[in-house]
Parts: sequence; structure tokens; C-alpha cells
Amino acid sequence: MVVGLDDKLQAKLEALEARYEALARELASPEVSQDPERLRRAGKAYADLEPLVARFRDYRAQLEQWHGVRELLRSAEPELRAMAAEEARVLECRLAELEQELKRLLLPTDPNDERNVVLEVRAGTGGDEATLFAAEVLRMYTRYAERRGWAVQTTQVSTSGVGGVKEAIALVEGRGAYSRLKYESGVHRVQRVPQTEAQGRIHTSAVTVAVLPEAEEVEVELDEKDLRVDTFCSSGPGGQSVNTTYSAVRIVHLPTGLVVQCQDEKSWHKNKARALQVLRARLLERKRREQHEAIAEQRRGMIGSGDRSEKIRTYNFPQNRVTDHRIGLTVHGLQAVLDGELDLILDALAAHDQAERLKQEIHA
Repeated sequence: MVVGLDDKLQAKLEALEARYEALARELASPEVSQDPERLRRAGKAYADLEPLVARFRDYRAQLEQWHGVRELLRSAEPELRAMAAEEARVLECRLAELEQELKRLLLPTDPNDERNVVLEVRAGTGGDEATLFAAEVLRMYTRYAERRGWAVQTTQVSTSGVGGVKEAIALVEGRGAYSRLKYESGVHRVQRVPQTEAQGRIHTSAVTVAVLPEAEEVEVELDEKDLRVDTFCSSGPGGQSVNTTYSAVRIVHLPTGLVVQCQDEKSWHKNKARALQVLRARLLERKRREQHEAIAEQRRGMIGSGDRSEKIRTYNFPQNRVTDHRIGLTVHGLQAVLDGELDLILDALAAHDQAERLKQEIHA
């Protein structure tokens, strides 16, 4: 077994360790401590490098120990050689694990990972049954967000006559929301017997999910002259303010024709602020799509038209299972998943994504 990092990887890690040590000195200097912005930047860079440097130092210590054990293999005593051989094998396995972890930590991170999310859920093919499942999918993500301590604000909901959801847009606010939910974009298919099905036949319908990173205000500049802001009365349940005050807001972005509306809050100002958040996220996504057409094509291909055949995941009620078709993962306990227990699936998707990126890095 070959033990030890290749020269290129070794040099890269040593350079990053030197950078880490320089940042430590910088953070300790009086000049930086008196400059809040410089202190923030240096502190973040230091914290980002800390896990990598810790693993690298652990690797070196284990490698040094392995070299010491290898010396014992030259011993004349058979019992000592046998013990050294076993310890060398354990150390080699640990070194291989650490090397893989170092390569993973060196992978470039998605700059959007720490952002909030604009979540869009829409009923696809399947009629009323699709709208009922869309409501369950929206609830699933809401429950998942609650488990992680994130806040969810629904900004727009269009309901069906049977109490389902035709379309819903929500803001999910919490650290790392995009890093966890970004794998959810696509068609989610459900197979079950609808309550309205007298014959007991299994019905198949679909819901589309889009997960967009929330845009920062500085990234998308909105000129007031490019916006048409309409106000109207809220509709639906909500107390005395419904249908009596013009608190609901519809914003039309004139250059692109994008329309966003929000009536969730009782305050016109809060509704306008929420609508602008969604509009910025949509404009940022539009900007990225124009700049990275190939990536956008892949994303559109994942979401598709909402047809059942384009599914990324199937929720099969008769067999109590959820299957993610991208990685061939099947888990049982469907109701637990719909109650927000998504980590098993999301962890597997994240691990698969890292493995694929490591392959690309190796072959690059």
C-alpha cells in the first residue's frame, strides 16, 4: 500500500497551513483588532481553514507514527513484528480516511450554501390529487425547517377547490438552508389511492419543487422606475383586515415582466418588503441563468415540465417507501419523511455530490 500524500497535494496543504498561521498572527495584532471589517474577514478566513489544518496536522502525526511502527517490523522478535504489522495496518486505514477527508475539505464550496432559500412548490400533472400532495410537500419542508430551527414565511399561496395547493412560494431563513435544500429541485411523484377513488385504484401525480438561493440586496439593484406596485385587499382567512384594507402587494418588474405578490402580512410595508425579497431572488436566478446557460439547462432539465416521467423522487404510499431515483436510495417510513425527517435522504445526496466532485477533481 502506498502511504503518503502526492507532492502537489502536500504543497497545497502546506501553503494553506502557512496562510492559517499568518491569519492567527494577524488576528492577534492590535491593528486588526481595531478594524472591525478587517477583523471579521480575517476571522472568517481563519475559521474556514481551521478544520482543514487540524486534519492535515492529524495526518502528519499519524504518518510519523506509521514510520515508527515500520521500524519495529525489522525486529527479530516474531511476536513484536506481528503486533507492529497489525498496528501498521490500522494506521494505513486511518491515513487513507484522512487523505480522503483532506481532499473533500479542499473542494471549492458553493458560495450560496449559507444563504436563505426561496422555495417554490407547484402542482404538476394529476389534477386535484397533485394539489393535495403539493400541500403535503410544502408542509414537509416546513416541518424540516422547524426541526433545524429555521424560520419559514409563506409569501404566496394559490389554493385548489379541494383544499390543496396549486402554487406556493415561501422564504426559508436559516444558516445553511440552501446547502441542505438545494438538492430538492425537481419533480416529486406520488403514488397512492386518493380519497375520492371509489374503486381503490392507485393514482400517480406529480409536484415540482424549485429551490433558489435568496439574493442579497447589493447583488440585484432595483430601480423604482422599473417597478409597478399595485395594492389590493387580501383574500382568504385572516380576520378583520381581510377585504377591508389595501395591505396586499403586487409588484411587476417592467423590464422582465416578472410578477410577485404577497398578502401574508397585515402591513403593506411588510408585504412589499417580502415581495421585493422574492423578486430579487428571481432576478438573481435569471441573471445566473443568463451567465451560466449550461448550468441552467441542467436545472431546467431536473425540474422539467412537472410530468410524472421526469421524477427525481417517488413517494409510494401502498409500499410505505420513498425512493430517490438519482442515487438509487430507498427508505421506508414514508410518513416520517413527510413529517420532515429528511436528513437521511439529504445526507446521502450531499455525500453523492461530494463523491462526484472528488472524481472530477481527480480526473481534472
